[in-house]
Amino acid sequence: MFQETWERRTFDRCDFSEADMRGLVTKSCTFTNCTFARTDLGDSKHTATAFRSCTFDRTVLSGASFTSCSLLGSSFTASVLRPISFHETDLTLASLAGVTLRKVDLRGLRMREANLSDADLRDTDLRGTDLQGARLLGANLGGADLRGARLDANGWVQAKIAGATVDLSMAIAFAAAHGLVVEELGDGS
Repeated sequence: MFQETWERRTFDRCDFSEADMRGLVTKSCTFTNCTFARTDLGDSKHTATAFRSCTFDRTVLSGASFTSCSLLGSSFTASVLRPISFHETDLTLASLAGVTLRKVDLRGLRMREANLSDADLRDTDLRGTDLQGARLLGANLGGADLRGARLDANGWVQAKIAGATVDLSMAIAFAAAHGLVVEELGDGS
């Protein structure tokens, strides 16, 4: 196993393709425009690390954890992401199209304008997650817990959400996104 610890390091346009980085620990590192193609990052631990516009292509991330990290604008293609753990992590503008994150805890994450098209998010915990502007065309959110999540009208229309758990305000937003007129029941007068 790789099992190194990197602290406060900066990497710009580095190619880590096919590297065995299993068990890597990063703390306050910055990776910008780096490539992780066919890289093994399984069981790696990342704290306060930024992966800005990085490419994860056929990357193994099973068992990886990201705490207080930023994956701003990074893309994940045909990568193994389960099991994976995200805590207080920013996935704004990340491309996760077609990935499987079924039953993953994504509570409270920032996923604004992320591409989640055709992603498998069934039974995922998305409570309090910011999904505003996210592309959810074909995303499967069946059985997901969406209470307190923030979605815009496009998200309600694009995603498959049968069986998802929502709060009352979200149910009203869903109805409005589908063209229903929601009125409060009065006393009949």
